[in-house]
Amino acid sequence: MSKIEVIVLNERDAQMAEAYGADRLELVTAIDEGGLTPSYGVIKRVVHSVNIPVMVMIRPHSYTFVYQKEEWEAMREDIKIVRELGAAGIVFGALTEEGTVDFPILEMAVKEAGSMSVTFHRAIDEAMPLDIYKSLCGSHLKINQVLTSGGKPSVIEGLQTLRNLVGDSVTDTEKPVIMPGSGLTLNNIEFIHETLSAPYYHFGSGVRINGDFRHTIDGKILQKIKRIVSS
Repeated sequence: MSKIEVIVLNERDAQMAEAYGADRLELVTAIDEGGLTPSYGVIKRVVHSVNIPVMVMIRPHSYTFVYQKEEWEAMREDIKIVRELGAAGIVFGALTEEGTVDFPILEMAVKEAGSMSVTFHRAIDEAMPLDIYKSLCGSHLKINQVLTSGGKPSVIEGLQTLRNLVGDSVTDTEKPVIMPGSGLTLNNIEFIHETLSAPYYHFGSGVRINGDFRHTIDGKILQKIKRIVSS
């Protein structure tokens, strides 16, 4: 039985997502920029308003996944506060100028996260997903999930790569779980689920009224998706 992670922006989103079947939440702000770190007040309100795990985006800006040394301390402080506020985990990713994993800053993030869950986000899709995943698996760092669309703009376009990634992660439980995300909707999730049988699926605008983040979560759509991936 597969599970669903839903992007939420605030307390109301979080409560609705939980009520209609979400198993886990990814909390972000500035979704039009791909998602940035939300305010501490929002994190606190969301974490204390639901009973399902809340994963918090750690991303200070949207113009690159390459971070400078002077940005490290701000992100370290963000992770520390997220942990103290009781979140279940962080969503983080960092690359070098050459398009490989920036392991020094990733190690810092994982260390600061402590016992929290860590998702390496879609920075992986800015490079070569298979190579990035292999390097993450070969490291000593605790990465629990990898959010990816298979190196393409959407999951449908990246299906072949995702089949390889999901198969690899399912056969070896020591490896990070692959979580497909980007472009998932009620109309395509049945086919995608039949193709991938991924343990988790990541939904954003696909569970919103009119497929738009300017509108609230559509409970009926989320319930239908839940039934499909639970079968």
